[in-house]
Amino acid sequence: MTTFVALDFETADNGRDSACAIGLVRVEDWQITQRSHYLIRPPRPQMRFTHIHGIRWQDVAGQPSFGDLWETIAPILEGSDFLAAHNASFDKGVLHACCDAFEISRPPQSFVCTVQLARKTWNLRPTKLPDVCQFLGISLEHHQALSDAEACARIVIAANPDQPGKKSVNFKDSLNIC
Repeated sequence: MTTFVALDFETADNGRDSACAIGLVRVEDWQITQRSHYLIRPPRPQMRFTHIHGIRWQDVAGQPSFGDLWETIAPILEGSDFLAAHNASFDKGVLHACCDAFEISRPPQSFVCTVQLARKTWNLRPTKLPDVCQFLGISLEHHQALSDAEACARIVIAANPDQPGKKSVNFKDSLNIC
């Protein structure tokens, strides 16, 4: 049985430790089993990217920090074979920076990058998340963490080589390449 978690972070500023939202979608045996969304109080009150994601300081000022939220997030990741994200190097960097800032052990899972997966599976270009979603008919509210995470989960599911008529894709070829 394949289990993975697709995730997406929104950040407040240019610092990788500035997560202000996370969306997590857990998939077990190729079925979505859990959807979770959390606002996070970033370490600084500067919200440079409100124009992208709509999250303001007043939305997150009273929310838990990443460190306080970790005991809620960690069980969602537990037991997963891999993590998935669109442009995984960004989300992996945010996850690791936030873990490091709170002296939390980094999750051991490798990442599947859905940008690379879409290129290898369907030979798509461009591979921005809205483009891949349009190609696959996936609903998307771009830059809303839960919607982006669910889109990533659905991209991985769509590329599942066990589905009839699907091109065989080796997910290990897409691990940690972003």
